Amino acid sequence: MTSSASDRSEADYDGPALAIRAEALSKVYGRTTALHELSLEIPEGQFFGLLGPNGSGKTTAIHLLTTLIRPTSGQARVAGYDILRKGVAVRGEIGLVFQEPALDPNLSVEETLEFAGALRSLPKQLCRQRSDELLELFEIGHKRAERVAILSGGMKRALDLARSVLHRPRILFLDEPTLGLDLPNRRKIWDYIGRLRRERGTTVLLSTHYLEEAEDCDRVSFLANGKMIGSGRPYELVAGLGNQIVELEGENLDRALALLSPRLGPCLRAGERALFRLPDEPLDVEGFLGEAVDGLRSVRKRRSTLSDVFLWATHPDLGEDILR
Repeated sequence: MTSSASDRSEADYDGPALAIRAEALSKVYGRTTALHELSLEIPEGQFFGLLGPNGSGKTTAIHLLTTLIRPTSGQARVAGYDILRKGVAVRGEIGLVFQEPALDPNLSVEETLEFAGALRSLPKQLCRQRSDELLELFEIGHKRAERVAILSGGMKRALDLARSVLHRPRILFLDEPTLGLDLPNRRKIWDYIGRLRRERGTTVLLSTHYLEEAEDCDRVSFLANGKMIGSGRPYELVAGLGNQIVELEGENLDRALALLSPRLGPCLRAGERALFRLPDEPLDVEGFLGEAVDGLRSVRKRRSTLSDVFLWATHPDLGEDILR
């Protein structure tokens, strides 16, 4: 239920500039710290990415900010409201898409949206109008009478998103929104989210493992072991890593690495694959390796991406060097 203006007293509402503000937000389960003193400031209308490996604290952060769980310590405001004292008001201003569709399999597509509209106190006619628009947009209008249980994964995800934006939230939380979807369905969902941002100025907080999706974020932060380890604009982070990556593959990399490491610094190695950050000055890698290149399956140079920043930033030994 959306809060009225009278609920936004001076003590509870801090204006439109920040959509989300978290200060030293922490969550502890017994002896396990799921999130440690997370601090964020996300302006209204920003597309913000929260990135990190599994177990890094991303979902915990989203659950705290959306009032699904209570913090152990710290504080936060979402849409101007304190998440502890004004949880109902927060929930009225946000939409949330979970990692897995949280849909009742026994309801029809139409009933799902009708129920969501009723929870948000939308007039029936307005709910029907918005439902029709969303079902047409996601090309599932022909499934209106079908039970959720028989929908494909892509259709369930589309319906979950439609349900989450039916009330036109100011802030949309997306926790791995395209997990398991094929490329056409991923594009369809991102096209609509882009439209929300352009036309309505919706603030979007994204958690994803598809790093190419995060490259369009205005800003990203990296989490590891429950702690924020760095943040910045994606293009600046990529530039800070270096414009190019040298990628080597082979069964015996030791000789090549011994030659390259003194020149390029530490590498990021995983089995038969090793990555180096290439300095700005030109380097003929194959020529530099000489005979050692014969023992490799491939040697290539490519442009750096946010995925590379992610790999270095979350590495236990190399991350501080990248994000400091």
